[in-house]
Amino acid sequence: MQASSNETPPQILTREDGATIAYHFTPGQDLPQNTPESTHNRIGVVFLSGYKSDMQGSKALALEAWCQAHGRSFLRFDYTGHGQSSGAFIDGTIGQWANDAIYALDHLTQGPQVLVGSSMGGWLMLLVARERAERLRGLIGLAAAPDFTEDLMANAFTDAQRLELEQTGQVALPSDYNPQDPYIITKALIEDGKTHLVLREPLNLKMPVRLIQGMKDLDVPWQTALQIQDALVSDDVEIQFVKNGDHRLSEEADLKRLTRTLNNLLSDLESEPV
Repeated sequence: MQASSNETPPQILTREDGATIAYHFTPGQDLPQNTPESTHNRIGVVFLSGYKSDMQGSKALALEAWCQAHGRSFLRFDYTGHGQSSGAFIDGTIGQWANDAIYALDHLTQGPQVLVGSSMGGWLMLLVARERAERLRGLIGLAAAPDFTEDLMANAFTDAQRLELEQTGQVALPSDYNPQDPYIITKALIEDGKTHLVLREPLNLKMPVRLIQGMKDLDVPWQTALQIQDALVSDDVEIQFVKNGDHRLSEEADLKRLTRTLNNLLSDLESEPV
């Protein structure tokens, strides 16, 4: 989805290697000292988008509007090779995009945060949480797709596609969302994905985790949410299965569910004793 003509141009974060990350950041508002929440560092929110998606999606914008209405900081950004950031999508890997997310968290946010990860962003969310657990208070996954390069892509290749991948280094897969723009899957993406798998052993994350998963998701099986729950060390894991929910979870009811889940999680976290 491209930026609308009336949207404020993004700010640009430049990495040491010269790559640029486009982002929009909403600062939070200070709370009066006599409010219960003023005893905490108020928790901010960071959105991690999906594979070949960007920060202009409806979930990112709905979260931004909610955070603005509630005076809470919010960050949305494009990974390299996505949206308005530098680089080519075809050159990207899971490790590179996870590093983008860690870099954005480190350089664009302060204090405790909740990560909201959609699809591939749910995988990156778990990778970021492993590296920056001290910065994070909670996680929300939407159709979270950890290990998808191995469990969903590589296992679905035909023999002809595997041969093409080996011989040319890439293969084109049709996109249900944009038939004119197929997914170009590279050997580098698949091989790098093998080094970032998170569901093969316990995930030593002890923060609250909320997972929202559509039962009619044609891209990520609903059983994946159960696999994430089983892998997590945290006891505070809740799954919401949406009977008619698809992979995008972008209908009005889905967006209301998302902001309601975020509000409830933040309320619980900020009501905890210091």
